[in-house]
Order: sequence, then structure tokens, then C-alpha cells
Amino acid sequence: MSESFAAPAAAPGAPTPEQWSDWRWHMRNRVTNLDKLREWVKVSPAEEEAIAGTAGKYRWSVTPYYASLMDPEDPNCPIRLQAVPSHGELLEFPDADVDPVGDMFYRKTNRIVHKYPDRVIMLITESCPVYCRHCTRKFHTTDVEGTYFRDNEGGDFEEDFRYIREHPEIRDVLLTGGDPLSYRDEKLETIISGLRAIPSVEIIRIGSRFPVLLPQRITDEFCEMLSRYHPVWLNTHFNHSREITPEAAAAVDRLLRHGVPVGNQTVLLKGINDDVDTMRKLMTELLRIRVRPYYLYHCDNVTGVSHFMTSIEKGWEIMEGLQGHMTGFGVPQYVLTTRIGKIPVSLPYHEVVEDGLALRNYRGQTMTVTGEHYRVSKPPSD
Repeated sequence: MSESFAAPAAAPGAPTPEQWSDWRWHMRNRVTNLDKLREWVKVSPAEEEAIAGTAGKYRWSVTPYYASLMDPEDPNCPIRLQAVPSHGELLEFPDADVDPVGDMFYRKTNRIVHKYPDRVIMLITESCPVYCRHCTRKFHTTDVEGTYFRDNEGGDFEEDFRYIREHPEIRDVLLTGGDPLSYRDEKLETIISGLRAIPSVEIIRIGSRFPVLLPQRITDEFCEMLSRYHPVWLNTHFNHSREITPEAAAAVDRLLRHGVPVGNQTVLLKGINDDVDTMRKLMTELLRIRVRPYYLYHCDNVTGVSHFMTSIEKGWEIMEGLQGHMTGFGVPQYVLTTRIGKIPVSLPYHEVVEDGLALRNYRGQTMTVTGEHYRVSKPPSD
């Protein structure tokens, strides 16, 4: 794990230990301008230009905790690249879209997105502690004028609950946004208890990057509240091993001790984690703190995000460097998110041939098993 960082003692208004442990203090004191950023890092001319260039188009903010993980001298630090605006956000890329995965296309109420038969997502807020520069919902969460909401997010949830009640095939609800944990516990409990009161809802999931961006938010009180509504799952979003600090590990431990399984969804990001060694270290460190790697997302071609995209071949190279080199449950599923759903895109380890199945392992060794024992359809003739 990375070492833990504390606020620099020389910083104006440096927090007390009690303040540093209080997630509300961090939310009130987020870095939102150049002067505050300079308290943490030596701002590069390119970063300064990008902050000015994105003003009025994309929001940005960084919690003091996450700022403390930045390398103060290196503008290519993986934490800085995820949190500080860059010139790439203003470049135009072919076929980039503000909603490439179809959230607005599948929206059924102000908040409900129903893409898959038995599950929905509920967009409950457009607020985040850090506006990640690679967000797939950049238009919704960081564009000053943009939103996926039909109406204001501050309205009541009755229409959303009614839709779920009227569609009993829905057994799984994912709370997302923005980041649901931007709300206080009381507001979240109102939403979660409302879902738990619907008989057909079996599983409640929460998508949150707070364990990464502000782990102080994962309090015992919050975890105890979740434990009243099991089964509750939480998926978070570590992209680099520098993010796995003692504070983050402690937040995960609190969730697990209250019966909340924790999974991770990593995004493949150019210049941040697009090499085998970096990704392998991330997955290994996640297992060490008992977080299950779930997805490796190919970065979406999102307006303002496309500069983070790698080639699919790069993703294959990384997946080939994970499979067989670490325990199986440490290898995420590599997927491309589209309007027709999440599509697995890893290279296959088998091929249907005339004699049966041609297999290969992670070392490139091959063998064929016959169709007599492993029945498969014959490949189409040429």
C-alpha cells in the first residue's frame, strides 16, 4: 500500500487531526481554484492554462485528502491526471458523445435508467467530492450546463419508486450519480429504506468513489446504517495503487465488517495505468485489502474524456499480462460499455476446430481436446 499523507503543516489553515478525520471538513475545504491547488502542488503552465480553458465548461474540485496523494513536483502524477483539468478535455475526437452508453436513451423516470431486464440504475445526484477528469458521465456530473436529469435532482423519489414497484422483474437497484455518498446518511437511508420496502427488490448496490477520494466518509455510523438493509453491495473505483492508502484500507475494512462486500471497477486510462506492471500491482494491492476486482472498463469515447482512451490492443496486452499471473478472482473482466450493454472484449483462450477445441494457456502453450468428450458444434465450413 501507499504511505499515508497528512496535510502539509505549512499550509494556510492546516487542519487539526480531528478536522482531517472529518469528511465534512474535507467537503467544505475542497480545492476549487489555482490558489488552493498551489498549496498542494507546483502547478505547471499546462495545468494553469487548462484550468482557465475549462472554466465555465467543466467543474473541478479535489478533496484535501486526495490532493495529499499528489506528487507535488510531477504534473504526470497519476493522481493529478485524474483530478486536475488538462488541455485534452478541450480536444475534439471523432464520434465522441456526451452519453455513449445510452443513459438518457434508457431513462424511464427522472432518475431511473432501465437497460437490462432485471436491474436498473438510479441517478440520485450529480455531485461528487472530486470531479474525475475521465468520468463517463462528464456531461452530467461536470458540465456546468449539462445534466441527465429530466427534472431537478431535488424532487421527491416517489415516481422512481413507483416505476420499480410497477416492474416486479426489477430485483437489483444500483444507486449512482454523481456519487450517492455526497448525501448525508439520513438522506441515503430514506432512499435505501424506500427501496427495501419494495418486495421485488432483492439487491441494493451503491456505486461510490468515496473510499478512494475521501475514505473518511466511510464512518461506522454509515456502515451500521447500511447493515440494516442487507443485502447491500458497494462497488468502488481504484485506478492506481497510489490510491490504496491505510485510510482507504480502513474504510474498506469497516464496510466488510458490517457485511458489505466491496468490488472494484477500474478504467483503463492512457498515461495512468496502461501498462501490465501498473495494472498487476493495482489488482494485487486490491486483493490485499480484500477488494474484489470486478471490471476493467475500456475508457469510453466521452466528450472531454477521449484523450484518456487507449487501443483495444493495449487492453488485450494488459489482460494477457494478468491472466495466469495472479489468482483467478484477481483478474477483472475487460469490457467495452455501449448502448447495447457491457460487451466482454478479452481475447478468447479457445477456438472451435474440426477435432474439438483448440486451447491455449497464459504462456502460449496449446493443446486440443476432442469433441468426443467436449461436445461443441462443428465450425462453419469455408
